[in-house]
Amino acid sequence: MTTQPSDDGASRRDVLAAGLGLAAFAVAPSFAAAAPAISSPGAKTMSSGFVTTKDGVQIYYKDWGPKTAQPIVFHHGWPLTADDWDNQMMFFYAQGFRVIAHDRRGHGRSTQTDTGNEMDTYAADVAALTDHLDLKNAIHVGHSTGGGEVIHYVARAKPGRVAKAVLIGAVPPIMVKSDKNPGGLPIEVFDGFRAATAANRAQFFYDVPAGPFYGFNRPGAKVDQGVIWNWWRQGMTGSVKAHYDCIKAFSETDFTDDLKKVDVPVLVMHGDDDQIVPIADSALLSAKLVKKGELKVYKGLPHGMCTTHPEIINPDLLAFFKA
Repeated sequence: MTTQPSDDGASRRDVLAAGLGLAAFAVAPSFAAAAPAISSPGAKTMSSGFVTTKDGVQIYYKDWGPKTAQPIVFHHGWPLTADDWDNQMMFFYAQGFRVIAHDRRGHGRSTQTDTGNEMDTYAADVAALTDHLDLKNAIHVGHSTGGGEVIHYVARAKPGRVAKAVLIGAVPPIMVKSDKNPGGLPIEVFDGFRAATAANRAQFFYDVPAGPFYGFNRPGAKVDQGVIWNWWRQGMTGSVKAHYDCIKAFSETDFTDDLKKVDVPVLVMHGDDDQIVPIADSALLSAKLVKKGELKVYKGLPHGMCTTHPEIINPDLLAFFKA
């Protein structure tokens, strides 16, 4: 037996649809209010694809915007993907830049890898991507682990490839505590990361964004469930083995020599309430090690401030890019 919907049912659906539309509008202004309205120039300016590395790994990337525009390359944190940069991709695409983001090997849509899950290979993969797209005068922006990847790549990049670099909540110089780095985090912290990732990644990948990553564990924090589940979604698309290996890469790699070697302008951005990468042993040191460094500290902002506060971060990025 079939029944016809009543007028009351249709009315309720109309009201619900209208409410959802208003809700979407209400949460959207962090991008819309800050970026100019543009009309899409056509499909030819937006693409995605894969580049194959020397060891046969396929690295997924997005490439939006005019090919003649200055490129910005975004490097995501652990255990995320290029999708973590959605807000910045939209913002800077609207500003007329060419914007590119990739999934690190073993993460997201890239090949799930048993080997090469360390910084030397991550940087080589970025070099393969920049060669494939023939990027010149590019600005490389890295968050967290991605910041380590940026500085490791930029220190080795071919002449003319890189114009500037940005480190946001980034892991350099080195995270783990040692005699040479007494302010670092004990190795037991990262052993705990490894144990939780191996034992129950699905739960751990909920607990991290629901707690310290975005500062949602702070009293009075406005918790965004969509942001939490988007973090979880990105993490669960990658390889647990690659994620496990990457913990050593982001915590134990010493980027000190890379920071000293880089001679392009570097903007170091960090929230002073970063519970994942404490500022005292990261940004405050990195900014002093680079030759042309600029430090911006954001009072009260968390590790994931690009997502929680794009209305603050994006304009500061734009000013650095245009300087």
